[in-house]
Amino acid sequence: MTNRDRIGLTWISFFSYALTGAVVIVTGMVLENIADYFHLPVAQMSNTFTFLNAGILVAVFLNAWLMEIVPLRRQLIFGFVLMVLSVLGLMTSHSLSVFSLCMFVLGVVSGITMSIGTFLITHLYEGRQRGSRLLFTDSFFSMAGTIFPIIAAALLARSLPWYWVYACIGVIYLVIFVLALCFEFPVLGKKAAMQNVEKEKWGIGVLFLSIAALCYILGQLGFIGWVPLYATKSMGMDLTQAGALVGNFWTAYMIGMWAFSAILRFFDPQRIVTLLALLATALMYWFISSSDASMLKWIMMSLGFFSSAIYTTIITLGSLQTKVSSPKLVNFILTCGTVGTMLTFVVTGPIVDKHGAHAALFTANMLYAVVFVMCLLLGFVSKHKLHGHMSSH
Repeated sequence: MTNRDRIGLTWISFFSYALTGAVVIVTGMVLENIADYFHLPVAQMSNTFTFLNAGILVAVFLNAWLMEIVPLRRQLIFGFVLMVLSVLGLMTSHSLSVFSLCMFVLGVVSGITMSIGTFLITHLYEGRQRGSRLLFTDSFFSMAGTIFPIIAAALLARSLPWYWVYACIGVIYLVIFVLALCFEFPVLGKKAAMQNVEKEKWGIGVLFLSIAALCYILGQLGFIGWVPLYATKSMGMDLTQAGALVGNFWTAYMIGMWAFSAILRFFDPQRIVTLLALLATALMYWFISSSDASMLKWIMMSLGFFSSAIYTTIITLGSLQTKVSSPKLVNFILTCGTVGTMLTFVVTGPIVDKHGAHAALFTANMLYAVVFVMCLLLGFVSKHKLHGHMSSH
């Protein structure tokens, strides 16, 4: 693998995360316009976005096997064709079932691309460098989450139809497509398997990490999803202030990722992630129990900053549980995280209905506490030091 190829593939990983971030986070911005377009209530319309999350889940889950059968470049070229077709479908059809299908396909495309992006980083980099690279890659998810709502707002303010937002997201895939044609990919599957014959056991650490990944994403999205409602109903804020809280969180999250991608090179990832999970749990508890609305902004920014490295460090630690990084193992932990995304409203919706937004935030806090316990337990069984991963760089 030449250095030129490595840099090119790293950029594919960056853009793959940006693509998924844009597709997932832009939903909230266009939801009302799409509901108007189909003459449906917003609540009913939001259910069709479950197809998007389902597509991501299916793709991440299957791609652990697909990667060994279908070459990565071919997957990305196929993904580009699917992306073009689904955007055209959104633009030309007035049918709700076609819309749902296009959302599912968009989910599949971003899921495949993101799992390829994650695998490339774990394949190209070792040890601590892997952790900091994954973090930097993940920051592109947040960056797209910051930039694309602004693009969406600008398009919608000019009375352009909502589907142009998805056409803009398609431009990211165009870049991935061009890069995929220019660089050599690593060979996987049977040809690569000849070199390392022995199968490695994953160990119980992977179970702890999978539970932590699921609880973290479910807790984070459940929390972020209901903060605006809690801020407006319980804390007397207006909608703009409540929206700003979420913006503050993601901005601090992105800055946190950049900071930790430098910091992580010098510390043991298991200790860092345990400390961060404890801090995040404490900060979230402070947010929920604070009666001072002016403090919420600062708590939210601290929470965004300190929780930014948790999920990526969980994936990094997963990839370090075996001597040779296994795409199946990395994908398994990613799948658990994606299940957390799928369950967000399934779990928190009924809680909000029965007990209000505060109860949903408290549930999210409990999930963060579980993440802390899992990371703590991992310290007793983790294999990340056994394989000499931590000595490099």
